[in-house]
Amino acid sequence: LPIELGGGIRDMKAIAAWLEAGITRVILGTVALTNPTLVKGAARAFPGKIVVGADAKGGKIATQGWAETSEVTPVELGKRFEDAGVAAVLFTDVDRDGLLKGVNVSATAVLARALTIPVIASGGVGSIQDVEDLLAANEPNIEGVVIGRALYDGRIDPAAALNLVNTVRAKQS
Repeated sequence: LPIELGGGIRDMKAIAAWLEAGITRVILGTVALTNPTLVKGAARAFPGKIVVGADAKGGKIATQGWAETSEVTPVELGKRFEDAGVAAVLFTDVDRDGLLKGVNVSATAVLARALTIPVIASGGVGSIQDVEDLLAANEPNIEGVVIGRALYDGRIDPAAALNLVNTVRAKQS
């Protein structure tokens, strides 16, 4: 089972250790803003294994576990890594995360259109309708969506969500 892991990873030793332990991809958030050289070096050292975490609060990148907010937008952050070899940008709308009130489709689509790096949506998914809304955006650069609390609460059946995605993607092809 592919697993992505993020949170508090701030040096090459930790990145290597997690990947050696079997993690599929490592998500780097705060260091993407504070130490982009580390992220670029990790992307070169571990091709296809590094994801940039773009956690946004009020449309600006939040760092340090969402305790601080920068003046950088998700698009600006993503563009800094377009030629670095990162596997994807994980976009989390912090203002919606955990609330089950819907993923920010418009902001995710704007980011996906602005970047060549695949984008993964996150934050606020509460029902299968959110997956449908992301698919309806018809942005080929949206690679996936993180579904957390809605899975734990039983609001989304994972098999139904996968079936929906596979059906829609087959029609789009």
